Amino acid sequence: MHTLDDLKAGRLQGLTRLDLNQDLDEFPPEIFSLADSLEILNLTGNRLSRLPHDLYRLRHLKVLFCSDNRFTDMPVAIGQCRRLETVGFRNNLIEHIDGCALPPALRALILTENRLETLPDALGDCVHLQKLMLSGNRLAHLPEALSRCHRLELLRLASNRLTALPHWVLDLPRLAWLAFSGNPCEAEPQTDLRACRSIRWDRVTLQDVLGQGASGVIHRARLDDEPTAVAVKLFKGALTSDGAPLAEVRACLAAGQHPGLTGLLGRIDDHPTGLPALVMRLIDPTWFNLAGPPSLDSCTRDRYPDRLPWRLPALRRLLRTVALAGAHLHACGLTHGDLYAHNVLCNDEGEGLLGDFGAAAFSPRALASGLERIEVRAFGLLLDELLERAEDDACDLRQLAQDCQQPAVSLRPTFEQVAARL
Repeated sequence: MHTLDDLKAGRLQGLTRLDLNQDLDEFPPEIFSLADSLEILNLTGNRLSRLPHDLYRLRHLKVLFCSDNRFTDMPVAIGQCRRLETVGFRNNLIEHIDGCALPPALRALILTENRLETLPDALGDCVHLQKLMLSGNRLAHLPEALSRCHRLELLRLASNRLTALPHWVLDLPRLAWLAFSGNPCEAEPQTDLRACRSIRWDRVTLQDVLGQGASGVIHRARLDDEPTAVAVKLFKGALTSDGAPLAEVRACLAAGQHPGLTGLLGRIDDHPTGLPALVMRLIDPTWFNLAGPPSLDSCTRDRYPDRLPWRLPALRRLLRTVALAGAHLHACGLTHGDLYAHNVLCNDEGEGLLGDFGAAAFSPRALASGLERIEVRAFGLLLDELLERAEDDACDLRQLAQDCQQPAVSLRPTFEQVAARL
């Protein structure tokens, strides 16, 4: 984190990323001294409510974060920043967006946790838009103009007031990751969620932290009188860009048991915080995440570590496991919403598990087929990414990846068909 004193003293010249969190009421004009170099400006966690009208003077600016501030409108000055690609105003008080506030190069727009009831039709003119995050607002409908955003790949709509998903959402040619839990349009679970085993909190002994994300923290743990260690996920309670913690719990319970899913052993209903918790089987520590989540530059694409190329038999095994898991979820009336490599745990032999239900939702029956084929496109992208990291090419897998990603959504295969071809 940088300081305003360093900025004023000229000690930050040539900086490409500036992070200022100092309870600012006003935009420091000294930021313009970095106009020749600044690409990323992070003003999250201040008390700002406006930006200067000549923000365009930051002519190299590509990323702007103003989350956790006091904006009631998205500043129109943003729309004049010709190179600005990523804009984040999470957790503000925004009620209105003027179409002129949308920069022409916009790829990612993050407006989670605001007070939006409508969106401008001008969003449909954002031809480069790939990621749109709108969870936690007051939207009762979406403008049909958004149907023109043919490059849109990730759409987060959880915890709004949508009574229906527009038909054109299911026709977006590149949409692969959709979250819509916590809206009136979400269906009811097909199964009784109370049937899952209930585990008392006083039976749990937490150990070391295994990992954490936006929705919660996962601990290694022990249950009284049971010899095998387990994993316990404690939820934080806050809304994430994907949805609310309770929605994730409901999805986990509905998904039940499957060889391709991280196994759920039970739920905890009496945690002292009052928040839900889940008990899951502990994954072999030699297993690893297939990839890391997207970066600012990659936008909607995962980042893969350097490793030895995948052998094709192991690759086919892993892909078939994920496809079967997808088929199981959709048979349960669920869409995963976040079918990404970074949500797949695996080993070098191609054994794998699909996890993280933070973006999952219960599919309206009339839309179930289209929602499944949106997710099949995500699988096709995963297949392409893994083929790029395989020791050999495979014509049948290349063709399958192409079929899963074809623009005509209704012509894509189902997960069952994908698994059969694998």
